[in-house]
Amino acid sequence: MAEAHRILLIDDEPDILEFLGYSLTQEGFAIEKATNGIDGIRLAQEFKPDLILLDLMMPGIDGIETCEQIRKLPDLKDILIAFLTARGEDYSQIAGFSAGGDDYIIKPTKTKVLVSRLNALLRRRKSSSLQPNEDHLFKFGNLIIDRMKYLVTISGQEQHFAKKEFELLMLLASKPGRLQTREEIFGIIWGDDAVIGERTIDVHIRKIREKIGEDCIQTIKGVGYRFTASSID
Repeated sequence: MAEAHRILLIDDEPDILEFLGYSLTQEGFAIEKATNGIDGIRLAQEFKPDLILLDLMMPGIDGIETCEQIRKLPDLKDILIAFLTARGEDYSQIAGFSAGGDDYIIKPTKTKVLVSRLNALLRRRKSSSLQPNEDHLFKFGNLIIDRMKYLVTISGQEQHFAKKEFELLMLLASKPGRLQTREEIFGIIWGDDAVIGERTIDVHIRKIREKIGEDCIQTIKGVGYRFTASSID
């Protein structure tokens, strides 16, 4: 029998923690709970969850700061983080994704819908894992990226990529499912001091999509992009 996925709940409202804990336990998840960000970070280091479900508005350090601090810890930086909050404004969602969130779920939501979202995140992370036997190859369905040869093939057919296009695809594919902000992408691919047009990244994303499919890269409006390997056959 497969080991249950571990989920850490961080929310300052005991009633919500109790309800979520019970509901998710009934769905087969292993649950730990924290009522504030400080305890949540500590518990995350001890519990090593597969996913953290995090409230946005909390006393002390809020969900945004909690997420940012978790992303700075080497042993926690790749854990899935989903915000679960009543704050539905665009700027709150942008702040959540910019802090390193993998998903943003607005309360109230039905348990079945929540479970579906969490399972989708967990499946995406599992299906996006790098093949362990060839660490220079990234394999996603029929898409293979060879970072040593600067080579991309789809169903065995080689696709030509310009240098910056390949580097951008490699950057996104190296952390599948993880949002990468425009600022991060510019800094890594072009350098912080590079003088380029604001639409440069959009043009490169469009060219990549033309070659490997429209759905493989998701746009988070006003924030950045993430590679969605589950959309590749």
